Amino acid sequence: MSPEVIDADVVVVGAGPAGSATAAHLAGAGLDVVVLEKSSFPRDKVCGDALTPRAVRELGHLGVPMRPEDGWHRNRGLRLIGGGHRMEIDWPGGGGFPDYGLTKTRMGLDETLARHAQRAGARLYEQVAATDPIVGSDGWLEGVRATGTDHRGRKVGPDAHFRAPLTVACDGVSSRISVAQGVQKRDDRPMGVAVRTYHSSPRHTDDYLESWLELRESGGDPMPGYGWLFPLGDGTVNVGLGILDTSPQFGTVNYRKVLDEWLTVMGHEWEIDESTQLERVRSAALPMAFNRTPHFRDGLMLVGDSAGMVSPFNGEGIDYALESARIAAEVIVTHHRMPEHRRRAALQEYPQIVRDRFGGYFTLGRVFADLIGRPELMGLGIKYGMGVDALMTFAVRLLGNIHRGGQDADAMDRVIAALIRAVPATTND
Repeated sequence: MSPEVIDADVVVVGAGPAGSATAAHLAGAGLDVVVLEKSSFPRDKVCGDALTPRAVRELGHLGVPMRPEDGWHRNRGLRLIGGGHRMEIDWPGGGGFPDYGLTKTRMGLDETLARHAQRAGARLYEQVAATDPIVGSDGWLEGVRATGTDHRGRKVGPDAHFRAPLTVACDGVSSRISVAQGVQKRDDRPMGVAVRTYHSSPRHTDDYLESWLELRESGGDPMPGYGWLFPLGDGTVNVGLGILDTSPQFGTVNYRKVLDEWLTVMGHEWEIDESTQLERVRSAALPMAFNRTPHFRDGLMLVGDSAGMVSPFNGEGIDYALESARIAAEVIVTHHRMPEHRRRAALQEYPQIVRDRFGGYFTLGRVFADLIGRPELMGLGIKYGMGVDALMTFAVRLLGNIHRGGQDADAMDRVIAALIRAVPATTND
């Protein structure tokens, strides 16, 4: 029996923030979009569940309602703790950015965005996994083969062919469809690991995201990363840590032990301990600084984590997933009605645009990741930098990539913009 054939203008593989946002933008512009999601909603992903003002801005572009009654919890800024110092820094606002961030569990966020894409007109296929690319005689990707899956992701059939002139890979750090097309990860880019769980806490409505900048294993050297407590407003707090691979300790550290030791030191502040933990500790890899390129090849466009669009500064990926989705959709829509040969050439604009938008910032982030990977420099930064309010305010804007332009820009914004311009955007070669 021949597989069913489903035709569309665009096939999107993966219904995380990148895939659902891409589909919503495209469907809203009138394109026929198919989205393939190997799981079913609601489903969880390991994440800090925090959205910076940059990500909130993108939700506004999508037209997603962000009401508290729908599980969105606002925060005013960051509380930074380290080296005996503690400070609260508000999001600056202006320059197109809101003056607040949001938290929402990925269990809720991903389904919210997927249903938003459906309402815009996208066709969402849940528990359908893309298995292989369909490649034409000229080498251009013509769609994907897919199969039905059960709740554990195992193949249960039936098979189908989803065909379209363009496929968008939004299938995360492993990006099976990208690998099948020969687009491999780059070893010259930093990687990170995130470790996360949830606790009940009376401080679940706290106005600030909290970051502890001094993580150590059994009193050893400070590691390049931070621990977080992100209040969700629903009785719970997302608790976790993120570590970069630029440290000599990477790969030898027991991250769950580090998490336990850290919670022993600070847990009383949030009234959390072993008895308040709500689920097991889980971990995930963080692909950073364009660690998979090229971002467009032979009919395959990479968006979000599949393209390694995670910041080396803070491990944030949702904002770049949403923003690259908007860029991808704008390029696709602009050239959709061109003759085929012209459209194929014009789609090459996408890698250049994301390179211009994020390349310098990610290159600067790679330098930062290398520096804090040296324990002596990490220790000095915590000891002396944390005591300077102006420096930490600058750091929050830089790490969150929320420097402002135009009339709202101040001296800090202009310095950050100059730093980003000064480094070569070589991250998409």
